[in-house]
Amino acid sequence: MKIAVLGAGNMGLSFSKSFLKYELIKPQNLHLITRNQSKTEKIKSIFPDSEISSFEELKDLEADLIIIAVKPQDFAFVAQNLNFRISEKSLVLSIMAGISIENIQTLLNHKFVVRAMPNAPTLLGMGITGYTAAEGISFNQLINIERLLNSTGRSVYLEDESLLDAVTALSGSGPAYFYYIIDAMIKAGTEMGIDENLSKLFVKQTMLGAYHLINNSDKSLEELIKDVASKGGTTEAALKTFEENQLKSILQQGILAAENRARELNS
Repeated sequence: MKIAVLGAGNMGLSFSKSFLKYELIKPQNLHLITRNQSKTEKIKSIFPDSEISSFEELKDLEADLIIIAVKPQDFAFVAQNLNFRISEKSLVLSIMAGISIENIQTLLNHKFVVRAMPNAPTLLGMGITGYTAAEGISFNQLINIERLLNSTGRSVYLEDESLLDAVTALSGSGPAYFYYIIDAMIKAGTEMGIDENLSKLFVKQTMLGAYHLINNSDKSLEELIKDVASKGGTTEAALKTFEENQLKSILQQGILAAENRARELNS
């Protein structure tokens, strides 16, 4: 299989590294295309045995799979200024937020499109990706796509494409929500007099431990909360403040706003 990655940014390079790490393709069958010509040498140093091109100089493209990894805001411009024609035999995999299969098909004049939404932990092989496909794509093609996506973590097939905007808001944007909460906790620690580095250590290890407790317990989240929040104790005081200030509702509203923005990107 020959794979071309159009948009060799963080996510495009992350996917490429995973494919090579798990030997899903040979380095010489990988073609990385960047819109920033000044980055070609740096990318070449990371992928010395792969083909590296800039967007402007590319006049022809031969690939079984073309991964579209440009920013969704830039996609219309990129699609309208391609210097090459996409072969009917090629499969297109989009990892752009918000842009629908129909929109991609129209702008690229190409019907075989798979749409996926990964998240930042794919950089470490610990991501999760929701994906869906246009009509006419075979089961074997989907199996190959899933095999590639699973090299970056886990993947989930969704029959209903509209759910990908929700996936974008929930897991695509999700890491930033946790970073935001962690930052607030670290700042609370420093306000209470704990050294910043020590506060980071306490918070990050607490987060890691809580993650493993969730993953290794049969208890519900409500039960796990009750295990920590004893009656009249410190945790109960914190949770009461969260409820009084509607923190849960605010977080939910933020996630719904992210979903709405994902829909807007397609218009």
